[in-house]
Amino acid sequence: MPLHVYDSPDAVSNALAAWISDYIGASLQKKERFTIALSGGNTPKQLHHLLSASPYKEAIAWSKLHVFWGDERDVPFEDERNNAKMAFDTLLNHVPVPASQIHVMRTDISPAQSAAEYEKILRRYFPEAASESIGNTFDLVLLGMGDDGHTLSLFPGTMVVHEEKAWVASFYIPAQDMHRITLTKAVVNRSAAVVFLTTGSAKAHALKAVLKGPYNPDLFPSQVIKPFDGELHWFVDKAAAAEL
Repeated sequence: MPLHVYDSPDAVSNALAAWISDYIGASLQKKERFTIALSGGNTPKQLHHLLSASPYKEAIAWSKLHVFWGDERDVPFEDERNNAKMAFDTLLNHVPVPASQIHVMRTDISPAQSAAEYEKILRRYFPEAASESIGNTFDLVLLGMGDDGHTLSLFPGTMVVHEEKAWVASFYIPAQDMHRITLTKAVVNRSAAVVFLTTGSAKAHALKAVLKGPYNPDLFPSQVIKPFDGELHWFVDKAAAAEL
């Protein structure tokens, strides 16, 4: 499992932007499309700004990308907390990905309906993995990690952490007074590559626990992300890696 450590958050984002561009280019030498799942939160914003500007705006074959999300908050698209809105504002409004190839997790229907609809979309995209449990799903999943060790909407102590069959789930989190829609490990772990982008000293304890501690996904859900037949990379800054 490659661990890439850089001096600062800016250095991490610059290195990851270059890695993503190269990875997409290499993948498209062998196939006609590239499927990517984006993450939410604040950490990816700098990465998005880099990817949507030169040289990556010109270098990446955006018209061949098919874009998905790892999770979503059940708030309207116009809400600043909406992960899809953040990605459009910082990336997708600035690069030529065809609208028909962008698949948001809908929040204009019930969370349960949204999860079921998204699952159908994914199973159509990845029929081999869906029907025979072979082959990869996404070419790349970008993930973040919270201070508590969560990733996607897999929070400590939630049952969805252990979901084995459904690819997409929805549930209510009382502490946040909010429904969430999320991919599960069942689909993410079939990806060809998964990359965690993690920065800041507040993440240091969780990063040490996830990478070096005993396996306890009820406390540190990021531990369930272990691609079956794919790459797992961590791009972190020195502050996040301070306890390693």
